[in-house]
Amino acid sequence: MDNAIYATLTRQSGLMKEMEVVANNIANADTTGYRRQGVVFSEYVAAAETGDSPLSMAWAHGRLTDLTAGGTSETGAPLDFAIEGEGFFQIQTPAGVQLTRAGSFLRNGEGQLVTPDGMAVLDIGGAPIAVPDGAVALASDGTLSANGAPFAQIGVVVPAAESQLLHTSGTRFSVEGTTEPAGEIALAQGRVESSNVDSVTEIARMVAVQRAYELGQSLLDREDERIRNVISTLSQ
Repeated sequence: MDNAIYATLTRQSGLMKEMEVVANNIANADTTGYRRQGVVFSEYVAAAETGDSPLSMAWAHGRLTDLTAGGTSETGAPLDFAIEGEGFFQIQTPAGVQLTRAGSFLRNGEGQLVTPDGMAVLDIGGAPIAVPDGAVALASDGTLSANGAPFAQIGVVVPAAESQLLHTSGTRFSVEGTTEPAGEIALAQGRVESSNVDSVTEIARMVAVQRAYELGQSLLDREDERIRNVISTLSQ
């Protein structure tokens, strides 16, 4: 097997990963708070033996998260919150504190503010939020009130560096490092943020990736045929 096949195989592997990411983006085009994902390609140069040229290969080694804000839609639910601007809600998960932009919350049987799958939403101090009975109102700075009396302030944070933000699953992110309170924030009640995925763009990207994969496969087929012909000729 020569260098052309090695290089093409690494490219094909990366294109398969990108196809998976694009398909996942399309599947989550209507998921509240979802952030579009992309694949990061780089060049990997493998050292060669003395006298030979080094081998350059494609390496799809990471994902890129598009943090562009999505639009918001009105739900009218009193515990649905949308962040207008940068920042993330903090939630307590079995894997530790994670971040999300999906602001569709509920009040569980213990009176805590939680995500639809039961993860506690945290206040500005990193503690779960207990929601008292009564009508809940949200101020733009994240202050929660019940019957006119403030009882908590939702914690909205940003990672110290965007490169520390790691997509874990769905709409959740973990942070390899520290977080800090977001600057000027504006929260809206009775609204949720939509996905920032443009379905038309993603479908066009899927077609482009598929065509690129087919071209790579065509090259591999031709190289395989060439090698077979050389072996057949030499063996005669």
